[in-house]
Amino acid sequence: MPGIDPMLLTIIFIILGVIVFFVLLSFFPVMLWISALASGVKIGIITLFAMKLRRVTPSRIVNPLIKATKAGLGVSTNQLETHYLAGGNVDRVVNALIAAQRANIPLLFERAAAIDLAGRDVLQAVQMSVNPRVIETTSVSAVAKDGIEVKVRARVTVRANLDRLVGGAGEDTIIARIGEGIVSTVGSSGSHKDVLENPDKISRTVLEKGLDAGTAFEILSIDIADVDVGKNIGAHLQTEQAEADKNIAQAKAEERRAMAVAKEQENKAKVVEMEARVVESESQVPLAMAEALRSGKLGVMDYLNMKNIEADTDMRKSIGDPNDIDPNKK
Repeated sequence: MPGIDPMLLTIIFIILGVIVFFVLLSFFPVMLWISALASGVKIGIITLFAMKLRRVTPSRIVNPLIKATKAGLGVSTNQLETHYLAGGNVDRVVNALIAAQRANIPLLFERAAAIDLAGRDVLQAVQMSVNPRVIETTSVSAVAKDGIEVKVRARVTVRANLDRLVGGAGEDTIIARIGEGIVSTVGSSGSHKDVLENPDKISRTVLEKGLDAGTAFEILSIDIADVDVGKNIGAHLQTEQAEADKNIAQAKAEERRAMAVAKEQENKAKVVEMEARVVESESQVPLAMAEALRSGKLGVMDYLNMKNIEADTDMRKSIGDPNDIDPNKK
């Protein structure tokens, strides 16, 4: 090409080549492909490019696939990619499969993927199957038949059950069932002394109930860590019952007293009413006498004789009443 410096043309071609090379690297993860081939993983560069088109990060698939291949796991690219698209953690699932293989625990990829998609840590579950975990309950209060409170703390050794990890209940259910078993066992004891003398009776009784049914764990042992004597609940309840009975009796007595007071006031009102009627009747006597005098049914002499009789009666009453004696007379 006349007029163009060959050196400048060479530089332009080099720059364009570098640009094209980096553009190809952005679409074709060549280094990752080379690393996979070096590890014995047969995967095509077109497959990696297709992963990018499906919005899958190739390194999230290839690196776990390399570990699975080195460990001898029969895991395919499609399985890992499907699990990744479902929102799972591919690297954690592969690590769990490797740990299960080393511990001779039968675990398929589908089971591990299901556990991971269920929101549980599948690697931790495998580790918990190899190394059992100890769960310590809080202090559980129970009352024996003699009314004495007993506080019990237990340590539960559990192992993850991979077959029931999907859909199985968690640690909270185990702790709740242990507490229920402790309360039932202590409550059936005749005395708190029996619990203090044989604390292993609680662990045996609770363990025989099969409390791990329907849970994601298998209970290996239940050990009683601490047993303390609490309050005398029976005596406390009897005291409260006696206090309640006393309050009820006092309330009934107060009710009867109020009724008696009300009855007394009612009787007083009746007496006042009767006295008012007597006064009203007495006020009619003069009117009747006046009417008798006017009509001639009562004579003047009869009226005077009645007055004399009343005066004589009053005099006799005053003479016969000792309270009417003048204190100045001796």
